[in-house]
Amino acid sequence: MSKITTHILDTSLGKPAAQVRVWLEKIEGDTATKIGEANTDTDGRVTTLTPDGVAAGNYRLYADVGAYFSADGRETLYNLAIIDVNISAGQPHYHLPILLSPYSYSTYRGS
Repeated sequence: MSKITTHILDTSLGKPAAQVRVWLEKIEGDTATKIGEANTDTDGRVTTLTPDGVAAGNYRLYADVGAYFSADGRETLYNLAIIDVNISAGQPHYHLPILLSPYSYSTYRGS
């Protein structure tokens, strides 16, 4: 079983993106099943999406970045940041950070 965590950094402000709603879905064919949902903390982190871990398979991590920027009165191109990942058996932890600005986002496998 693997634990999945994320950390969202607002690179346009140089600080963590707090109170961003994120959720995780398991993807099986055309079916998506929500696994967990939380808001980022004051440090931009979510560690509670998969308290019991997840099995190997395809997953999507969503971040509601449109609402985050709107709450701050800023425009953005993106409503959602989406990370579509394959989780392998035998890997205990996947950290999926998002580097965010109003007109771009990027991700990588963190530690």
